[in-house]
Amino acid sequence: MTPESIIRSKRDGDELSRSAIEAFVQGFLSGSVADYQMSAFLMAVVLRGMTSGETADLTRVMLESGERLAFPGVPGLKVDKHSTGGVGDLVSLPLAPLVAACGVPVPMISGRGLGHTGGTLDKLESIPGLRTDLDAIAFERVLARAGFAMGGQTPTLAPADRRMYALRDVTATVESVPLIVSSILSKKAAAGLDALVLDVKFGRGAFMKREEDALVLAHELVRVGRLLGLGTVAFVTDMDVPLGRAVGNGVEVESALACLSGRGPEDVMDLVATLGTAMLCLGRPGAGWAESRVRLEQAVADGSGRDRFRTMVREQGGDAGVVEDPRRLPQAPASLPVVSPRDGWVTDLDPAALGRAVIELGGGRRRAGDAIDPAVGILLERRPGERATRGEALAVVRGHTLPEAERVARDLVAPAFTLGAEPPRPRALVRSLVTERGARPWAGPRTWEECVGPAGAGANAGAKAGIP
Repeated sequence: MTPESIIRSKRDGDELSRSAIEAFVQGFLSGSVADYQMSAFLMAVVLRGMTSGETADLTRVMLESGERLAFPGVPGLKVDKHSTGGVGDLVSLPLAPLVAACGVPVPMISGRGLGHTGGTLDKLESIPGLRTDLDAIAFERVLARAGFAMGGQTPTLAPADRRMYALRDVTATVESVPLIVSSILSKKAAAGLDALVLDVKFGRGAFMKREEDALVLAHELVRVGRLLGLGTVAFVTDMDVPLGRAVGNGVEVESALACLSGRGPEDVMDLVATLGTAMLCLGRPGAGWAESRVRLEQAVADGSGRDRFRTMVREQGGDAGVVEDPRRLPQAPASLPVVSPRDGWVTDLDPAALGRAVIELGGGRRRAGDAIDPAVGILLERRPGERATRGEALAVVRGHTLPEAERVARDLVAPAFTLGAEPPRPRALVRSLVTERGARPWAGPRTWEECVGPAGAGANAGAKAGIP
């Protein structure tokens, strides 16, 4: 089949064979399929979709386009977590060292900020000197010494995804379930994992705006992950308001350090506990939810998670002194409070507006390759459900200059807050757990055990899988 005929078939809604998908992707990598032809194919997928079989085939082809990491010198089942992105989502930073401190290795391949959502690599690089461009040898060394490593996608790791994603970002083809699934899982499966926990977000601060769309994505991620041999579960979580109390790169690192000391924002700590406990259940077959939850809490209380984070920072060339003294992180010179215009309850807070505010301050990218300022950001003094008093700070804007901070505060941060006479109805942060059995409303440990069995969850679909 020619590239044109493959594009035409997908444009017309036909189901593509594995050989057609493989020929098209390999042609793109070799140069016989032009960028504009791949862009046309991506748009056809956005408009026509893909069957589950096509999505699995595309993911496998992208996975097989490069090398697959292995860590023979690191014992134990390797488990990672991936979030589909949100505002204030710093969860990976405390989560990975806490899980590592509990004896489960975490090889985490992360990404950069996209649109109004932040990226783990950008946050990490707020730490002076820290490198995320690790080759396979360096990545394994950090993993062995710290129990976890946090790096970016290398040119040889799922290179088809790397090149396709660059086109998706500039051709309005990011929001497509088959393309999202193949992009996430081709990288994760190539990174030497045995199991994966997914945090699929919905709401104004996420790419998926509706909960039902997030559930569709979660089901497909779990299904294809299992086909690739990964023990995979997904949690569907609410991103209609920001997570935590910090939005920006350096300020989120500071908040993550507070989490490792047990002093982080309540919603972040709860989500870290849920996702981390699931990772331990996947990585330690036979461990139940209650035992794993206690083990994770101990890693906070005894400081072992914090120690692991310090080791990772040092091993990746960063200033480990930030762990004890977060003031060593970049500090913005201008700080401006956004005050409440009246007494009332904070009933709503728009995460997308706050994400755009950070971009305006220079802490995010308008286009790939833009430099970002790690020092700027927004600290939230009040969140939905909390009482505000007239003249009291709702938020603090940190910027380069006072006029810049004033403009962003006036145009974006202040309008993001809604005040009312009554407190809003509480919203559950974690809505559903999705496994191969299907989706169930999340109701804590009992739901987990009903879905994955009392023995917890082993990794790798097939012989090693404990998830029915």
